[in-house]
Amino acid sequence: MTESGLNVTLTIRLLMHGKEVGSIIGKINVLLSLKFKGESSTKKGETVKKMREESGARINISEGNCPERIVTITGPTDAIFKAFAMIAFKFEEDIDNSMTNSTATSKPPVTLRLVVPASQCGSLIGKGGSKIKEIRESTGAQVQVAGDMLPNSTERAVTISGMPDAIIQCVKQICVVMLEVEYKSPPKGATIPYRPKPASAPVIFAGGQAYTIQGQYAIPHPDLTKLHQLAMQHTPFTPLGQTTPGFPGLDANNPASTHELAIPNDLIGCIIGRQGSKINEIRQMSGAQIKIANAAEGSTERQITITGSPANISLAQYLINARLTSEVSGMGPL
Repeated sequence: MTESGLNVTLTIRLLMHGKEVGSIIGKINVLLSLKFKGESSTKKGETVKKMREESGARINISEGNCPERIVTITGPTDAIFKAFAMIAFKFEEDIDNSMTNSTATSKPPVTLRLVVPASQCGSLIGKGGSKIKEIRESTGAQVQVAGDMLPNSTERAVTISGMPDAIIQCVKQICVVMLEVEYKSPPKGATIPYRPKPASAPVIFAGGQAYTIQGQYAIPHPDLTKLHQLAMQHTPFTPLGQTTPGFPGLDANNPASTHELAIPNDLIGCIIGRQGSKINEIRQMSGAQIKIANAAEGSTERQITITGSPANISLAQYLINARLTSEVSGMGPL
């Protein structure tokens, strides 16, 4: 299949660290100019906006406070190749800038990580590794296909390293393989996409106060402390067993218990949040496991199951109720 024959729409997903995402988005950099009494500014998002406009591809970056983010590039294959070229050269520019004051003698390669359905990885590797060897030799890029699937997904990471030109040629060949697999032998069953988890700092409690663990230090967290205290005041539970001194209801020896809530369908969105951001935040802050059942046919409610210690459950309930109260009262998102 020639490159000119690749004029079809394709979606490629990239896995990036926070620093890489920041480079793609573009940082806020306000420049004041006295010329013509004018004012110019480069706002956040200018870099990715330029990439979208010049490549013609749709470039979306997943939201959330995550160490990793998913960058989704969609469009005709020629637009995708242009977007990849811009990303690869931007990363090379970042490497060059980082080496300005560095004592390193060798320049590190540009590295991109694709997220590929596991069902397509076999064709990408080829029999006895023949296909991936061919791609490496013909492009000069290093290509590695992860052996394990990414957490809670049916996708694998494919790491490409090399000079920008080599990476672009490598991506083109990978696109050919993906299209051939899609058209010749479509995968059976749905692909479960990888969704990076939010960063969560460990939380400890001492003397009725909450602390987040950052490195080797415990940092006081007054907001979490207040939330836990409010949760204990609003809890419908009678804490089991002996409680931790100074912090009612928190006992590591208490077995996990389960509580269920029914939330009206028209309010479940404010609990889940965009791309699950709010429910993940509630999980992180409460320490409870929270599962939201799928909508049952004919039902006007969704079932929420909360599992954890009495204190975990109480805090999760309080946070959920706070979201509902905010939505119903028209206060907007918390």
